[in-house]
Amino acid sequence: MTNAIETPLLQGTTKASYYWDDGSGINGDTGMPASGKPMQKGLFASPSWPLGTEGYVLYEGKKEKFFIGDRGPGIPSNKGVMLDMDGKTFAALTGGSWNQSTLTVEGHGLGHIHVTYHVTKWGPGIGKKGQPQAFSTGAWKVKEPDPTVKPVNGVNTVSVPLKPFTPAPAATAADTGAAIAPLLVGLLVTLTLLATLVVTYLRMRQDGHHANRA
Repeated sequence: MTNAIETPLLQGTTKASYYWDDGSGINGDTGMPASGKPMQKGLFASPSWPLGTEGYVLYEGKKEKFFIGDRGPGIPSNKGVMLDMDGKTFAALTGGSWNQSTLTVEGHGLGHIHVTYHVTKWGPGIGKKGQPQAFSTGAWKVKEPDPTVKPVNGVNTVSVPLKPFTPAPAATAADTGAAIAPLLVGLLVTLTLLATLVVTYLRMRQDGHHANRA
């Protein structure tokens, strides 16, 4: 979570539920969070916001920070439930107590509360920025352009750091000699064949000349 000054990029109100998916299978647990991070206090599920998005919620004068590390609610998001808070945060906001054995909040009869949310940082993960949208819209699987990529002529480009140039080591006299030797041998063979052809040609002409005189 960032320690910078919290300047909201987006704020609004929504109905929020709570859950706790740690892979235990207790109380409707559906498995580990989609982000791969372990279930923990402050980990919220959103049906649309990018994974890694950060912010805080307010409820009856209490404030709790969050980051989006999972997906949900599913069907309830069609009815306006746009945040699924971790159970420990829900307990802290409502004054209830968290029961780790049953994964439920005790001492508070409501399963939903209306909170004010403030987004202070959009995450780099998959999802759609802006007003929360129901899971059924598919906004959770949108991959928006990376804000760190600067467009050039209207086209997004990615800056790739160049590797430092390392010059090749200078060739030694031995390396040069080893490279030239095969060339010299080939040249010598070629010259020998050429000389043989010339000698053969001259002999043939001399023999022909003697035959004509006879």
